[in-house]
Amino acid sequence: MSRSFWAILSVLLVAACVFPFIAEGYTIYVMTRVLALAIAIAGVNILTGVAGLFSIGQSAFFALGAYAIGIAGQQAGLSPYTALPFAALVGGLAGFAFGWPVARLGAVHLALLTWGLAVSMPRLLKTDLFEPWTGGVQGIYLQRPAAPGWSGMGDDQWWWFITLAVLALVFWLLHNLIESRIGRALRATRDEPLAASSMGVQVTYYRAMAFAISGSVTAVSGALVGLLDDFAAPDTYSVFFSITLLVGAVAGGIGSLRGAVVGAFLLALLGRLSGELSAIVAFPIYGFVLIGLIFLAPQGVTPQLDRLWAYLRRRWRQN
Repeated sequence: MSRSFWAILSVLLVAACVFPFIAEGYTIYVMTRVLALAIAIAGVNILTGVAGLFSIGQSAFFALGAYAIGIAGQQAGLSPYTALPFAALVGGLAGFAFGWPVARLGAVHLALLTWGLAVSMPRLLKTDLFEPWTGGVQGIYLQRPAAPGWSGMGDDQWWWFITLAVLALVFWLLHNLIESRIGRALRATRDEPLAASSMGVQVTYYRAMAFAISGSVTAVSGALVGLLDDFAAPDTYSVFFSITLLVGAVAGGIGSLRGAVVGAFLLALLGRLSGELSAIVAFPIYGFVLIGLIFLAPQGVTPQLDRLWAYLRRRWRQN
């Protein structure tokens, strides 16, 4: 990695550490939510951008993470810090269990099945069978841990740093995974599954692993957002939420971890625009902005920014 990359990264880290001490509470809440959603969009990028598997069922894994950390706290008495790896495990196991039987399907059938997963999850959470744990239609309350006294921070400031640390850890792990043998196998199953199979790559297994990794990462994001909101309700995790995550991944740059952060910021900006307008006006504007974004940056904002940066560097060297 170039010196400019490390310089930009250092500036961003310093800005991230200073931000919660100069911003007010609601802004910290919004930006913390952006960081958490960036983790979920990274899960979409792994599944769709790296493995080439189209899914609109990510809201189901997001819901599993929120409910897993809530149930672990209420039923087992685990602290959120201890229950967060448990949520990741639940999401990963659910992703593998779902991905193994559907890994052999084509894009159309896979889209339909993941759509069915997203539709059925809220209804499943409302059933009487799981109501003692999920709270049924009422949902469940999650207890976000308070900031320790030694930190000298408020709760919002503390949770910003917790989410930032989880984001950094998840992105570091995903970056290493993409550059590892598993990442190469996932890209091979995406580009040429028949050739990959002839070379000894177990296509079904690696596609199921892609669902497991994506499910685990998305569940972590769901747990963080659930704790941030102090509440989890079934109707929050609809098909529209899955589509929103997919839009964030495509807008930021599919297959790019940096694009996940950019996509989360874009979703926050569009959400703010929609919230300030009536529904009749907001949805058309939302759609026109997305269409314009696709025309101006068909590969996403991040690749477009990379090309702009490369152009500016060439001009600088010429001068």
